[in-house]
Amino acid sequence: MSFTQFDRRALDVRPLSERASKLFIERDQVCVGCEHRPLSARSAEVLCAVAERMRAARSAGRPVMMAFGAHTIKNGLGPVLIRLFEDGWIQHCATNGAGVIHDWEFAFQGKTSEDVRRYTDEGQFGIWEETGFHLNLALVLGACDGLGYGESIGRLIEGDGHEIPQREKLLQIIACAGESPEAAESAAAAADTLAVVDRFELPAGERLAVPHAWKRYSAQAAAYRLGIPFTAHPMIGHDIIYTHPLNQCAAIGRAAQRDFLAFAHNVSRLEGGVYLSVGSAVMSPMIFEKSLSMARNVARQRGERIDGHTICVVDLAESNWDWSQGEPPMDSPDYYLRYCKTFSRMGGTMHYATADNRDFLLALCDALGVK
Repeated sequence: MSFTQFDRRALDVRPLSERASKLFIERDQVCVGCEHRPLSARSAEVLCAVAERMRAARSAGRPVMMAFGAHTIKNGLGPVLIRLFEDGWIQHCATNGAGVIHDWEFAFQGKTSEDVRRYTDEGQFGIWEETGFHLNLALVLGACDGLGYGESIGRLIEGDGHEIPQREKLLQIIACAGESPEAAESAAAAADTLAVVDRFELPAGERLAVPHAWKRYSAQAAAYRLGIPFTAHPMIGHDIIYTHPLNQCAAIGRAAQRDFLAFAHNVSRLEGGVYLSVGSAVMSPMIFEKSLSMARNVARQRGERIDGHTICVVDLAESNWDWSQGEPPMDSPDYYLRYCKTFSRMGGTMHYATADNRDFLLALCDALGVK
């Protein structure tokens, strides 16, 4: 059966400079040492326990992983994440597609976040040239080079531009498709790239400069510079970059697959490590449970276990349940805190802290002695 598809070439894609943004990184940034509200006694107890486990993990060479929702970036916490990277407290960072976009827009233009109600009413929500063009192009080029999703955007920001490959080089890669399964995969990525280069008349073999005047605030750029995995875990159609005609979902799939497997690899090393999930109700618990299941499958074949990990979940919803006792009964409102319920099934030791992400991360920096 054939289905009619929406033609994105018919869209009126407007310059990002025309969009009114609500958040400005120089005004809204949060830095280590900023004042924050005190945590509740219960959350403060959780924080102390988690900080202790992070110190032990770092001493033992075990990973500390952190996954977060887009509001961590929107709330201006990029500088805090960067300090945690630089001081060696976080060895893996993961977010969703929106987190990538807000981080990039802050780096590119110093502002982000549009009025969704207004622009949806006008038929303009998310339909902006620079965000759609540059992020999609970075993912196409990154996938062709074997990079992950977050790595591709980090390279764009840190390098202030795109390196457009020569057509001849792409054609050579495509011509080798039959040599091996790996060559076939490389050829498919090269074919996607060639189609974009030709369709959008990009300057093949040349550099396309894209200055990022605010990149010092970018967590993705810092992770790329420091060699820390910054993985992105998108869902097709969830983010505004899917509205742009340059969008290539095949490239996004290649880059996101690499990121998921990089995430799963570090989960497989999580015995004695720490996993922080900050303000991510769906993405973080969903990718974690699949990754942990795969990791335990392989560990079981070696006669090993992955049970000595610590999970700290941070969100705004109040919870009165003792999660150390497992999940609550279905007649309890806490049963429907999906992220807590999911993580309570993952073994190890799980803590839940009710806190704003700014307050929690700033307090965590205080506890770890991050300056």
